[in-house]
Amino acid sequence: MNVLQSDSEHAPQVEAVEVLTPRGRRLRLPREQVRAWDFRQSGFLAPSELRRIRLRHEQFLRSLAARLAVLLRIEFALHIDRVGIVSYQKFTEGLPQPTHITLFRVDPLKGVGLLAMPPRLGLALVDRLLGGMGLPPEADRELSEIEGALLDQIQQLILNEWCLHWPEMRELRPAILGHETNSRFLQTAPPDAAVLVLSLKGGPGEYRETLQMAFPYMTLEPLTRLLAPPLGGDRTPPAARAEVQWKAEFSDLPVPVSVEWTGLQMNAGDLGRLRPGSLLLLDGSALSVRLRLNGVPRFLGRPGIKGGRWAVELKAPISS
Repeated sequence: MNVLQSDSEHAPQVEAVEVLTPRGRRLRLPREQVRAWDFRQSGFLAPSELRRIRLRHEQFLRSLAARLAVLLRIEFALHIDRVGIVSYQKFTEGLPQPTHITLFRVDPLKGVGLLAMPPRLGLALVDRLLGGMGLPPEADRELSEIEGALLDQIQQLILNEWCLHWPEMRELRPAILGHETNSRFLQTAPPDAAVLVLSLKGGPGEYRETLQMAFPYMTLEPLTRLLAPPLGGDRTPPAARAEVQWKAEFSDLPVPVSVEWTGLQMNAGDLGRLRPGSLLLLDGSALSVRLRLNGVPRFLGRPGIKGGRWAVELKAPISS
């Protein structure tokens, strides 16, 4: 006797994961539809802090491009390609091979930063320092010890210029700690540590390459506090206004009060067919109304019912 089996019995079982939706419901979804999220990285820098850091580094790049142009006696362009936060492991694994990686620190800040530069760009800068045209070689190769020492002059200038753009901490002192060509051997931070990666695009003349600066959280944390706007309590309080004196003769003066809202539109034909008892469907704009005093809009309000009668709750004054 033959037994027929359905295809579902032979289909592989999909592993399901129980998730909690924003509305509080529990669902089971296939594991491949669930994306992992590291909450430790999400609180590193707020979007407003990232914007302030980007603006500060845009000033740094304008100044650095001018310094390099004077040093190399050639036009040097620089601009920010990307600013983002990634894990240390993801950053190091994403570096191409080979890459000339410079390890540095900035006293008295903590942590070790990384300056990753393509060897072709480094060789082009060294060629320009030695009086050449500043053109990259045809193929990638590692820098020699002498070429690395010459390139350190430019990298030290980059780090010095970066420190000068933090005038809030005048005692910053950069120092180059060493070099590496293979990112797999880097162990300057834990794999899951959050780092801020500043990706720059530029080069001498018409040649363009991407170089990256990576700063660990412990390095940037004191600097982000300096970029934060002052608290309200630190501001100079505004001058006190003279108190308005009420005139008693105005107490019995009648003032016409009306309420209006905008947003309801209809064509002329529908308007002509309106009769007592007709119903008008209001959209969300009716939830915010304007209260007029003697025909002049003075307050924003919200309509409702109070004690069985229509009423308007005043929300905010309208500045004249």
